[in-house]
Amino acid sequence: MARAIWSGTISFGLVSVPVKLYSAAHDEDLHFSQFDKNGNHIRYKRVSEKSGREVDYGDIVKGYEIKRGEWVMVDPEELENFDPKATKTIDIEDFVPMDDIDPIYYERTYYLAPANEAAEKPYRLLLEAMARTGRVAIGKVVIRTKQYLAAIRPLNGVLALSTMRFADEVVAPEEIDAIPSGKARVTPREIELAEQIVDALSADWKPEKYRDTYRERVLDFIDKKAKGQDVVVDHPETEKAEVVDLMAALEASLNAATRGTRAGGSTRAGKRPAKKSSAKKANARKSA
Repeated sequence: MARAIWSGTISFGLVSVPVKLYSAAHDEDLHFSQFDKNGNHIRYKRVSEKSGREVDYGDIVKGYEIKRGEWVMVDPEELENFDPKATKTIDIEDFVPMDDIDPIYYERTYYLAPANEAAEKPYRLLLEAMARTGRVAIGKVVIRTKQYLAAIRPLNGVLALSTMRFADEVVAPEEIDAIPSGKARVTPREIELAEQIVDALSADWKPEKYRDTYRERVLDFIDKKAKGQDVVVDHPETEKAEVVDLMAALEASLNAATRGTRAGGSTRAGKRPAKKSSAKKANARKSA
């Protein structure tokens, strides 16, 4: 059974909703330990750069670089004075349109559940109100010793809390020199062909369709190696990127996409989905 990682209260107006927080996702990364050639574990030690001697954890302080090569030393006890207050309340500051939040601001998502039977009605009230209005609740939450900006929103018929990045943590596109300035021009015909390719490849979102094939292949390799089987890994030749005529590439891509759609039996090819009105969006979220 899942264990709550935080419990507290959502407060909006004079309404309080006691809730518990549960992880909505877990990482499936591959984790490897390090060994030397003789199969002995590699261990890391905290070593002084000057003396080369190992340093006890209790003798370590932190340093913040204010400019290159110049550090301000800070004792861990000094930082404790600035730990965010471990409040158990999420005070809603604003309700903002759901579509106004770009996904770049989201970090990690959790499920919120009513903390007890008495909390079920105000929980449902908040869920329904946001689903009907298409709004997301914005506030701050302290989890363990870190303060987060948080968005509370309807998700699959329940409330979800997503920790978010603050504005100064998001890199503006203008800060990246490699991003084009917009001087390149495309013709109406090129745009039309590109739109047709998008239409031909349109499909409903089915997350189970997409798999981590790299992890699957590595785990299969490890399993066979553990059983003493000889494993031969094929390395397909990397094709060199060639400069081709954009129009010709678009037409060939459209032909390939159309053939693939016909073979797969999709009924969405060539049909551009109609834009939903605001009322329809709200109803869709309500029924989610």
